[in-house]
Amino acid sequence: MNLSKKIVLAEDNTILSKLLQFKLEKEGYQLLIATNGKEAVDLIEENKPDMILTDIMMPFISGLEVISHVRNKLEMKTPIVVFSSAGQEEMVLSAFNLGATDFMSKPFSPNELIIRIKRLLQ
Repeated sequence: MNLSKKIVLAEDNTILSKLLQFKLEKEGYQLLIATNGKEAVDLIEENKPDMILTDIMMPFISGLEVISHVRNKLEMKTPIVVFSSAGQEEMVLSAFNLGATDFMSKPFSPNELIIRIKRLLQ
């Protein structure tokens, strides 16, 4: 069972967070929600999650800084899926250069996200 699988979600859109939380918890994942990059970094350091989902554009610390922190400071190999809105190709490339594992363009289907999570957490 993936009950033990912890996922940190960094997303400043509360409605999206709640939707993903509902979907992922139904699948048996434990979701820890951060509304900005700073909270995300704190949650990641405290909980050592199995996966990180982060929006690129967030208050205080961006998704790019979250990726950089996880890969460089914490030296964690945790899969990181990045969300980005249209027109952020540059940022998506930066995210991959910093060590992002996968990318989803907003708006995306939560069901597709779940498929990707399952694939990455095999």
